[in-house]
Amino acid sequence: MADEFLTFTLDTGNGTGGDVKIKLRPDLAPGHVERIKELTNEGFYDGVKFHRVIPGFMAQGGCPDGTGMGGSKKPDLKAEFNAERHVRGVCSMARTSAPNSANSQFFIVFDDASFLDKQYTVWGQVVEGMEHVDALPKGEPPREPGKIVKATVSEG
Repeated sequence: MADEFLTFTLDTGNGTGGDVKIKLRPDLAPGHVERIKELTNEGFYDGVKFHRVIPGFMAQGGCPDGTGMGGSKKPDLKAEFNAERHVRGVCSMARTSAPNSANSQFFIVFDDASFLDKQYTVWGQVVEGMEHVDALPKGEPPREPGKIVKATVSEG
């Protein structure tokens, strides 16, 4: 079976951008990968903004209203914390202080964030296009947030 990838086409806020290819890791978090695939195939992430982008830390998106307070209408996920390290390019699920509260929001780590290890569910790794994540407008929220123009899931 071929590896599956999530591809985001990013608009980094200034009309430039490109594809960010993320290798999905069902071996680490099968439930979370299934949710990401399901939401992607439903078009949920298309047009969604990166509402929180902190230099040296991470870029967070996946909130349908762009505030960081929302999620999909699907039930929250049971945590699948794993031993994968939060290093540059790792994709992990955002949540509240409750461990089983991840839903649709996720973040992509810019640098070492080992203080998050085993507390957030890692579900993927950027394998191509990290420069487009680096180029996202910064802020909480950014004045003109970058967004996911189109998200797709493919094999290979």
